[in-house]
Order: sequence, then C-alpha cells, then structure tokens
Amino acid sequence: MTRYWAEHAWLPDGLAPGVTLDVADGRFTRVDAAQPPGNMTRLAGVVLPGFADVHGHAFHRALRGRTHADGGTFWSWREAMYAVAARLDPDSYLSLARTTYQELARAGVSTVGEFHYLHHGPGGVPYQDPNAMAEALRQAATDVGVRLTLLDTCYLAGGLSADGYLPLEGVQRRFGDRDPEAWAARVADLAPSDGMQVGAAVHSVRAVPPDALSTVADVVGPLHVHLSEQPAENEVCLAYHGHTPTELLAEHGVLSARTTAVHGTHLTASDVDILATTCTGVCFCPSTEADLADGIGPAARLRDAQVTLSLGSDQHVRADLLAEGRDLEMHQRLATGRRGVFDPVELIGALTGHAALGWPDAGRLEVGARADLVAVNLDPTAEPAQVVFVASTADVHTVLVDGRRIV
Repeated sequence: MTRYWAEHAWLPDGLAPGVTLDVADGRFTRVDAAQPPGNMTRLAGVVLPGFADVHGHAFHRALRGRTHADGGTFWSWREAMYAVAARLDPDSYLSLARTTYQELARAGVSTVGEFHYLHHGPGGVPYQDPNAMAEALRQAATDVGVRLTLLDTCYLAGGLSADGYLPLEGVQRRFGDRDPEAWAARVADLAPSDGMQVGAAVHSVRAVPPDALSTVADVVGPLHVHLSEQPAENEVCLAYHGHTPTELLAEHGVLSARTTAVHGTHLTASDVDILATTCTGVCFCPSTEADLADGIGPAARLRDAQVTLSLGSDQHVRADLLAEGRDLEMHQRLATGRRGVFDPVELIGALTGHAALGWPDAGRLEVGARADLVAVNLDPTAEPAQVVFVASTADVHTVLVDGRRIV
C-alpha cells in the first residue's frame, strides 16, 4: 500500500483540505479529509481525479505549428492532414503516438480516447497484420503508462455530395476497408488488454453510408461519431438524405447512452432534443474548434438539456486538458456575453469523463475507484476551488494511473 496526503483534493462532494489517499492494487482503499499529513507522500496544491482525453487523433500531432501560414478553412487544413497520413508506417506511428501520449500524461491524462482511422498501408493495402497501426497505438500507450480506448473508425466513402457518396481517393484509401463487414471482421481481431479497451466509431455521415451504420453500432463497447463539425456537413446531409446528421444517426440506431458525439458545433434545437432523448453524450474539443474556425457549439443548451459533456484535445494543437476545460467556459462567455456559464464543478466533471471511454470506475477520488490522480501546483493568489481557471500543464507535478506514478 502507498499513502498520499493532499493539501487539497477534489472529492465527489466537493473540495476538501488535508486528504489522505491510500492506494493498493491500483485502487483507492481509503479517502479521508481533514487529516494531518503524517508519514506519507505529500502532494502540494490541489489533487484532482485523472483526466480523460475523450477524443484525439495521434497522427494529427505532427501538424502542430505547420498549418497557419496560408489561412484557409477546415477543408484546406484537411489536405495537410492527408499529407501527414500518407507518410506514416507502423514504426513512425509508434514514435509519434508515444510522444503524443507522453505529452498528454504530463497534462494529467490517465485515459486516452483514440479515434483511429489510419488503418492500412499506401493505396489501402493491408499490412501483414491488418491491425498493425492499431497495435502501434497500443504499444505507445503501454510504454507511457496511460490507459487507451481504441475507437476503431469505420471510413468507407470519400465524401458526400447532393448526388450521393463518393469513392475513396488518394490517401483516403488507407482509412477504408472493403465494406462494413470487412471493417467489422478486422475490428473483431483486436483483442482488448488490461490497459486497452476496443470500441467503434462512425467517422461521419459523410464517410459512412446509412446502410453501414447498423454494422458499426452493433460492435460492443463505446461508440463515437464526428457530428456536425462543419455547416457544409449539415447542408449536404439535408440535400441528399433530407435529414440533419443527428436525425440520420438516430434513425439508424447509432445514438444511445454508450454513444459520444464529437464536436456538435452546428446542432439545431431538434438535434439537441434528440441527443438528450437518446442519452447521447457530446465531446467538445475547444482548441481544435477554435484552430479550425469550426465555430462555438451549444454547450450550455446541451448541458441544460441534461446531455453529458466531455472534453478532448482532438488534433493536439496543444497538450493541456485544463486549458480545454477552461475554454469550454471561455467560448460560452464569448457566445453569450456573460461569465459563469459553467462552474468549476461542471468543468471538472467534463475533464473526467472516463465513462465515455468505457472506464466508469475512473474519474473519482473515492474508495474503490481506480487510483488515478493529477496534482497541480496552485497560484498563491488563487482560491483552490477555482484551480481549473488558472492551472495549466506547466503546473502538473504528479500523475498516477491505476496507482502507478507516471509523472
């Protein structure tokens, strides 16, 4: 057993001073507040539950600081992303993912959600092991010491126009399988392990035709989908299907309590109602949504409709989950003209959304929960309860994952 004493700790019923945390076999076995420090490892500042980075693409990390010179849009940025995807192989993917996950670990992340669609070799030719790229991600997470939820992503079409679905072209062939059954068969060969769960993802309504959606939804585990990130996605879906993307996904059984919709930037009022009715969660990625000029999503309306919110770093334009949480509030301030749309309790809840990745026993400092924590130094002028508004990755000094000290 290992014993820690936290100067302040964020417990399920609020912030508490002088908290003793006992850890054995990867779980918290004792959590007591208002205790003297005693002979144990001291954690200065504020101790929070470990963070969940619910949505990310490890290979996008290579784009950081390389896509701004010519301005452009999401669609022009996508061409730079394709250029990176064209160059990677399992070895270089392992190196890049390891670096990405190391940065996330230093930011307090204990569970990574990897929205994985870079599956095959050049031209879409499978590697000898058809899941070689997924295994590189598993190895990277193991090396760093974070848990991984691999959301194997179905990607079957090159886009959608008012006339229908387009074939995969160029580097997109690396993303696609022959058909939904071939995708499902490959995913079935991905074995979960102690530190990795396997889930599924619909890349988007642009990349997965409706007749394939039920096949993806049938895979056991967490289910994620890019949803309404761009107005163009909504427009073409309405033009071809006569439905918004949310309506189309609901019609084909994709939305449920195990589903997380990513971005949700351009939702209608009816879309919000559908997400609430189906108990679908929504993951915001504020740094990417700002970087790609996507827009500001209706986070407050979703919260008010009782939709569970989580956070991701998506393209890893920065590795700072505390900043992602802070920007969830800051973007709503810009959109609404008022402060305090989200309070610190709600932001910590969004930062610790492990259930969206299939780890419901993580994200809480309580007896029986997975022994994840992130300890951050506190600015001397700040109130401990407002740590999420002032702390950053630079303030993180200790991270535990399943009781193992990885930072």
